[in-house]
Order: sequence, then structure tokens, then C-alpha cells
Amino acid sequence: MRKDIIYSLVLIVALLTQSCDSYLDLQPENGTTRDEFWKTKEDVQAAVIGIYSGLLNTPDSGITIAEYSFMYGELRGGMVDPGVNSSDDQRDVITSSILPSNTVASWAAFYTVINYCNTVIDLAPDVLALDPTFTQEQLDQYLSEALAIRAYLYFTLARTFRDVPLKLEATLSDDDNFQIAKSTQEEIFDQVVTDLTTALKSAVEDYGDNASNKGRITKDAINAMLADVYLWQEDYTNALIAADAVVNSGAGYSLIPGSTSWFTTVFARGNSTESIFEFQYTPENRGPFYGIFLQRPQYLAQASVLEDVFGLDFEDPENKDVRGERVSLVPGTNEIYKFTGLNQDQRKTLQESDTHWFVYRYADVLLMKAEALNELDRGDEALAIVDEIRESRLAIDLTKEQVTGDDKDGVRMYILAERARELAFEGKRWFDVLRNARKDNYANIDIILGIAVKTAPANQQQSIVAKLKDPNSHYLPIYQYELYTNKALVQNPFYK
Repeated sequence: MRKDIIYSLVLIVALLTQSCDSYLDLQPENGTTRDEFWKTKEDVQAAVIGIYSGLLNTPDSGITIAEYSFMYGELRGGMVDPGVNSSDDQRDVITSSILPSNTVASWAAFYTVINYCNTVIDLAPDVLALDPTFTQEQLDQYLSEALAIRAYLYFTLARTFRDVPLKLEATLSDDDNFQIAKSTQEEIFDQVVTDLTTALKSAVEDYGDNASNKGRITKDAINAMLADVYLWQEDYTNALIAADAVVNSGAGYSLIPGSTSWFTTVFARGNSTESIFEFQYTPENRGPFYGIFLQRPQYLAQASVLEDVFGLDFEDPENKDVRGERVSLVPGTNEIYKFTGLNQDQRKTLQESDTHWFVYRYADVLLMKAEALNELDRGDEALAIVDEIRESRLAIDLTKEQVTGDDKDGVRMYILAERARELAFEGKRWFDVLRNARKDNYANIDIILGIAVKTAPANQQQSIVAKLKDPNSHYLPIYQYELYTNKALVQNPFYK
């Protein structure tokens, strides 16, 4: 990990409706002792708000967690092309021409926010003895939020890099150890499950307002994360239990019927009945999307996405999957539209560009449930979920697959295709492809190779396919600066 991350300040941004009149320095001056750090429950509350602020606007970095999440989850998934303003490093990730010097592989932003979480987890309990108005219940709820966010960040890192350093204590001074070896992906996943199951015990069900319920960690957000990580662990029984906990939580989640207002409700406004956890950007604190998708586009939808993913009915052009044209992308220009549109006719202005980053939506959880059901030999139930989602989204018959519940491979691929339609450009595609490809010791590596054959430039196709046959290539290298500052690190095998 980079030593300089401990000196980062959380920017002057507060989550949700909080005012912007203060800042939080989660790194005390060198020599400050623990009992001089935080003294009141308000200090702890500010620190937790600071964690969310770090998710929205990563200190000391021009790239936010949301943009990294997009790059890690989409650039290698076969649905994104470079835009005219993409960097050489971004283009190299898309074409699997990745070197340890590639800046996309920098994980510093994630470890900065992980350290904020660790600081709350380590120091907040001390405040109980200092502030008689601070209750154990309040402390446990704050710790739940910090644990869950730390878990999600480590989950993202382990899916992206495979083996990464696991640091569970706060970095509070120059004397702390920065020479930390990698833990295996399996160890990271186990720690993620431990953190999430611990967080679940004290998690909030209802904060009392919709923006907080969608923008802060709740029991449903934790269960959505658990379902996700259990799928990666191929623990389908627990994945189903976690997904069902969300579905049956009584929180009022529902699929909004496809219509001309569906896009505006779910994406442009956000925090709908389809929302579980979203990064809450506002007009005062805008996300990166307007710039990277519209003003100076770094990323475009791959040219064949509209036809191959959503389908085109050439006999009836009005027969459209509601998730495709001028929802996920704009035909012709291939502009990624999901994060900049106001409705299907108008884009937001720069001043209005407050579209959230969608970490988990209800349809995502339903499709994770379908995946678990299929792997548990309950394919007919899985197909019923896929049909429910397709009906609500007005999916066209052209993309309907004729599979039966006893065809596990067929249902698996159908769910994967439906996730591409439902979650296009939401940072899910590469992770979905990789999770399915690596099942049963990479029995399905052809999923990855097929994407390469279809999307790679003709003059690079053979070399890209050859690289991707090595599973080590499916994870990013350790950024060269990290190797320089942390001598305990060993480069990912493919990049040595």
C-alpha cells in the first residue's frame, strides 16, 4: 500500500443532506495518542460521514471510486470501446495489453477509504467511555457501516487483482508497518463474509428517510453484498439465503414496469423502489459521469451492443427493450447514456448531472437469486425470475432463449445475457463474465475467449486470445509504484 494515503483529507463534502461547512481529517498528527483523537459521538458520526464522502470524492486522486468501479467492471467485458478522449492506459486495458505501469491498476483510492473504515472501527469504541450520551447501539450501527463498506472495497479489489494486502487495523502514524504481503483471494473473500455477517447483526433497517435508506448501508445492502460474494465462493445455498433476505425484507422493493418514465425514475432521479444502495451524487457534488461519457468521452458503448445485447426488431422498430436505446446508449454515436440522461429525449445539463452510481439494484439481486437457484438444480425457478424481469423491461422475443430448467449451462448463459441487458455499464459485466468463466476450475473459459474473438481488433485477436487462456491474465497487475514502496509485495504471475 502507498504510504502517502494516510495523509489524505476527506474533501469538504457531506453525504445526503448534510451541510458542507466542515471537513474531517482521519489522520491525526504524528504523536497524537488515541485518547486525544475523538471525544464525542458527533466526532464518530462525522467520521462515518467521511467514509461516504471518500467513496464519492476520493482524496488526492482525480479518479473516484465510482469511475474505478466502472473501469474494473466494464473495460474488459466486451461492451465498451475507447472514446476519443480515452487514455493509452484505458485503451490498453480494453485490449488486454496491460503493463504494471498502467495507472488504471492503481488501488490507492480504495486503500485510502479502507483506512477511513479501519480508523472508525479501531477508534470509535473508545468514545463510549468519553461521551455518556453515546450508546452501544449507536456505536454498533456506525461500526456496521464501516465494516460493510470496508468489505465491499476489499471484495472489489479481490475480484480485480485476485490477491491483495489485507490490512484490518488503522494506519495512524509513520511508525505503522507498510510492508504487508498479499493475502489470497480466498482469504479476502472469507474476510469479506466475516465483516458482512458481523455488520449484519447491528445494521440499520430504516434510517427514516429515503435518501439515507438508499445511500447508506442497510441490512438489505449487506445481504445484497453477501449474495454477491457467496456466488464468487460458489456457496449457492448461502447466496440464495442472502438474496431471499432482500426479496422478503418488507422494504417495498419492486420492478417498475417499463414505460417512457422508467428511465427517469430509476436512473435520472434514483432512489426508486428498485434501488438498494447508490452513491448519492447531487447537483452540488456531481459525479464524474458527465465528463467521461459526454463532455470529453473516454468510453463508448461497443458498436454492436444495441443489436447483440438488446436486440433490434427490423420489422417493427417500435418494439424495443426499454433498457436499450437512449437508456443504456444512444444509437449511432454509441454514447453511454445511462448516467447523463434526464429522460429518453433530453440529457441533463452539467449543473443537473447528479445521477447516482448504482451499487446494487433489486433486479441485480433477483438475477443473483436466479443464478443461485440454477446452480442448485432449480432451473425452472431461475427461468421464472428471468421471465419476470424481461416482461417488466419489455424485452423483445429476439433475445428470448429457448432453454429448459434442466439445461444448467443453457440457463447459466441466459442469466449472464440478461445481466448484460439489465446492468449495462453499471460496473458488473467483466465480473459477471469472470465469475461464470471460472466456475468448476475454469470449465467455462470459452465465455472469456468468445468475447475476445468478437471484440478484439483483427490484428490483435490471436495475441489477445493467447493471453486470456492464462487465468492469471484475468486479474490486473500490481501497480509498479506499490511494488516500489511495499517490498513485501510480489507481482501477479502473468506480469512478471
